Amino acid sequence: MLIPVCGLALASLLLVPVLDRLDPAPSAPDTAALEFLGFRAGARLEELALHLRSMSAGKLRCRRSKIDVRVSECRAALDEQRVGGAGELWVSAIDSVAGVITLSGILAPDQLEHWREILESQYGRVGARNQGTQWMLQWVRRGRMLRLTWRLERGEKVASVSLVDGRVLDGWGRSNAPGQSANRTR
Repeated sequence: MLIPVCGLALASLLLVPVLDRLDPAPSAPDTAALEFLGFRAGARLEELALHLRSMSAGKLRCRRSKIDVRVSECRAALDEQRVGGAGELWVSAIDSVAGVITLSGILAPDQLEHWREILESQYGRVGARNQGTQWMLQWVRRGRMLRLTWRLERGEKVASVSLVDGRVLDGWGRSNAPGQSANRTR
């Protein structure tokens, strides 16, 4: 009886590293989450819709891609008071998980500095970079990215915050590797 038990124990010890790589524990806390105003890349569409309702914002409206039915493009209007100006939410989701989220709009005069303060207090100070008339701050954490971008347009501050989950996009990209069909319609 001792030999089968030892064999089972040894086999389970050998499988633990393999299982850890295949399926990370769903209950483990996500310490790499980058979020802004309660939105986070990697969120499920149901979570985003619920968050919008809690903000008294517009309804999340989604359309599936005709090329790859796993992909949805979603939009919603954002509450001006919450965002600090007229705003929009755009989400690109794969299998109902947000790969890219963008919040954008024309901001009230002091709102850009408020957004910057929120982000720097959560994620640390980073140097602003510019390209032409556009400026950017960017934070990256374990395959995720958050970017604040802004520019002046006709005297108004136009800004956006983009949240990207590289793991979601990489998973989709691997499933569309050469030799595999991107069109998943049946």
